[in-house]
Amino acid sequence: MLLIGVVLAVHLSMNSQVGSIVSNAQMGNAIFWCIGGITAIIIGATNWDPEVFVRLKEVPVWLLFAGVMGAALVFGIAWIIPKIGAAPAFVIMIAGQVIAGMVMSHYGLLGAPVEPISTTKILGALLLIGGAGLVTFSK
Repeated sequence: MLLIGVVLAVHLSMNSQVGSIVSNAQMGNAIFWCIGGITAIIIGATNWDPEVFVRLKEVPVWLLFAGVMGAALVFGIAWIIPKIGAAPAFVIMIAGQVIAGMVMSHYGLLGAPVEPISTTKILGALLLIGGAGLVTFSK
């Protein structure tokens, strides 16, 4: 997951840079999603299973909204990085992920194993967010 975090930071910064170079964050994001979509199809085809399309009708439509959320997420990050900088953007995003992850685990949302929020976990989240903030905002 640490490597995925690194890749995410580099990927989103690259997306932001493309938007800046072409002077259009929306089009830069669209180009990224087209390339990503083609890549996802190629990767998916390496493990082709036509039954997936039969089972797809069992997936609640609202879960497929994650694709819309993903596109909006990447666009939003690519749009904000040039405005506030990569480090502040990622610190704020990490804070949101930590808080959302704790709440989702506490209630077992979207299939997450139930892990009640404890004082220790809250302290750990605060230390993580505080440490990331210190690294980002201290001179």
